[in-house]
Parts: sequence; C-alpha cells; structure tokens
Amino acid sequence: MAVVSPSLLSSRKTSSTPCLYTRTTPHAPPRDFFTYDSFIQASRCFPRFGNTGSITTRKREIAAFLAQISHETTGGWATAPDGPYAWGLCFKEEVSPQSDYCDSTNVQWPCYPAKSYKGRGPIQLSWNFNYGPAGKALGFDGLRNPEMVSNDSLIAFKTGLWFWMTEQKPKPSCHNVMVGRYVPTEADLAANRTAGFGLVTNIINGGLECGIPNHGRVNDRIGYFQRYANLFHVDTGRNLDCENQKSF
Repeated sequence: MAVVSPSLLSSRKTSSTPCLYTRTTPHAPPRDFFTYDSFIQASRCFPRFGNTGSITTRKREIAAFLAQISHETTGGWATAPDGPYAWGLCFKEEVSPQSDYCDSTNVQWPCYPAKSYKGRGPIQLSWNFNYGPAGKALGFDGLRNPEMVSNDSLIAFKTGLWFWMTEQKPKPSCHNVMVGRYVPTEADLAANRTAGFGLVTNIINGGLECGIPNHGRVNDRIGYFQRYANLFHVDTGRNLDCENQKSF
C-alpha cells in the first residue's frame, strides 16, 4: 500500500519549527507531542495524501497542509527568531476558547455534558459535528472523549489528516482542491470559489476570514505556505487568498 514518502518530507524533518522542541508554556505541547514520526504514521491511514499526481503536486499538497496546521497552532510574532513563519505547532489545543463549541441543533452528533469541543490537534478540530465523525472514522469516541485529540499525538495528526482528506458537502476536501480534482458547482462559480490555496483556507475558516481584503490571518497562512513551498523547491500555484470568495 502506498504511503507518504519520507523523502518528500525530509525538509520538514530537518527544519522543524522551534515550538516542536522548545515551547514550554502551560498550553504548549510536550516536547515530543507533535513529532515527525507521528505525522508519518498517521499519514499511512490516508495513502492518497502526498501521493496523488505529479511530484510537484505532491510537494505542493504537503506544503499546503503544513502551512495550514502551522498557522492554526502558531506561536510566532513579527520579530520572532527566524521570522514568524518558523513558529508553528506551538499549541496542541485552543487557548482561551470563547465557547464549548457545541451545536445543540445537531442531533446526529449530540454534545455530552461538561464536554468542550474546542480546537485541538494540528488542524484545531472544532465543534461536535467534526469530533463525532472524526472519532467514528478513526476509532475513538470523539463526542464522549474529545480530549483524546490533545492527549494522543497519533490521534491528533490523524484528525488533521481526516479533516484534510474528507469532503464535507457543500465543501470539497482540501486534498481534492490541492491535487486538481476540485470540480466547482454553479454555486461555487457564482461565489468565485476558484481552486488554489485560498480555497483551502475557505474550507477551513472561510466564514471568518474570506471575502475580506488583506485579512491578517489569511496572509499568515499564505506566509507559511510560501515558506514550506520554498523548502520543498516547488511553486505555490495561483489563487493564494480568498478575499474575493464567498464562504461556504
């Protein structure tokens, strides 16, 4: 069975962000939480990740994934050593969540008492309607035990890759967008949702970030993507932002 090639990820291994090893604030992961080995092991559950299309397409997808998870867990600042885009994977769960992220109207994936579905893991998985199906797909009870995502490194990376690879209509999967398999609907065309890294941002957090000119968080995601693409010696492709896109 095909797996993500470690050779494609070698530059990631040798250019790990400072937080991966040295961040020790109360909300930060242990030194060995977000590890390269956990990432590779988790990727074996998703053999199409980083293995679809040309070598350029594969590298670009991996760079895009690393960019998005680095932004979601960033600890960088404007004058940080090595620059702000060298500081990802600093936090394994959301700091100061504004709610418990429970959508009580979702009867398919009901919330459990005293449980918070705040952002956890590299993709910052949020809401009961994501924890439920992620847990079902990956073999843990995401609704009763959402803490697994911030307590188990392998599960954490699996949830990030599950979110990346899984289509959640009307949204396409991030994977299909990055490997050229996204086919826009009439609604997508009307909303200017064109393929590219910007559409991935729209899938992840479009309701808060897209349709806004020069949004700071969008620019941060792009900065990370450009850094990883440079490390992999691949271009980023077009449509990096989503400022002219309507959210899903």
